[in-house]
Amino acid sequence: MQLTKFNHIPLVTVQDSAYAEEGSQFLIHLANLREIDWEGFDIPHRHDGYTIDILLKGSVTQYIDFEKHTINAPAIIMLEPEQIHQHDRSSDAEVLAMYFTRDFLVTETLGVLSCWQCVFKDNILHLEENQLQEVLSFARILLHEFRSDKPRKEAVLRHILSAFIIACGRIARPETGSTEIYRSEAPFNGLGIQFKILVDEHFREKVQVAEYAEMLHVTPGHLNDTVKNTIGRSAKQIIDAKRIMEAKRLLFWQKHSVKQIAGELNFDDDAYFSRFFKKHTGLTPALFQRTIREKYN
Repeated sequence: MQLTKFNHIPLVTVQDSAYAEEGSQFLIHLANLREIDWEGFDIPHRHDGYTIDILLKGSVTQYIDFEKHTINAPAIIMLEPEQIHQHDRSSDAEVLAMYFTRDFLVTETLGVLSCWQCVFKDNILHLEENQLQEVLSFARILLHEFRSDKPRKEAVLRHILSAFIIACGRIARPETGSTEIYRSEAPFNGLGIQFKILVDEHFREKVQVAEYAEMLHVTPGHLNDTVKNTIGRSAKQIIDAKRIMEAKRLLFWQKHSVKQIAGELNFDDDAYFSRFFKKHTGLTPALFQRTIREKYN
């Protein structure tokens, strides 16, 4: 388990799990939450990849970012890289847990996951029995293949994982079929997906559209037009939204002052950070921090 450079919240990687194979970018295992042997599992932490947990039996209480969820089986819990979360290990619940890096995905699936919120409206997907059986049909193949030692194992895992994600997307968005989901996300396979990946990696130190345009070897205007046409928001709005989300996470989870958090996110000073935060949320950082902690604590 690593500590992030910027905020000291543990960053858990696939290799921190006792179930991981050396060098693997994917794992899947069936376990009771009380029995999971993963360092840092029950403290606030992040993952550097995606997680999808199928809750098969029981119920769990889990913080995701700054919201508390009580989830009853059957359900799917989906987390993006770097979302802060904390599990309640007292839950007597059975889960089929998957973890995979962005690099593990096949290209077309990466396009969907780069706009996770476009396909999955929130982190929790409640399932009917027939929906559970549909996703389990793919999950069982993944589990069987992961435990095997067959040739081209990773290639099979990548493509079955892609099918599994499409199945989840069809359940999450029943008004569209998989073809329509892929058609709507297709632009992300080019400039849009590259931009979003760069924002996820560099939003703390690079806050101007021109900086990302330079990295992508395009003009700021072209980058902004492309991003706005594909997802309906300007490039600057996406950068600002990422900074606001990280600020909210740190305000809820960290014990540091507003001034310290402003410094971690590379704002010039805490006064500018406060103005920026209030412009986008309607609340000052201090009021948001107090309100959200009172709500859940």
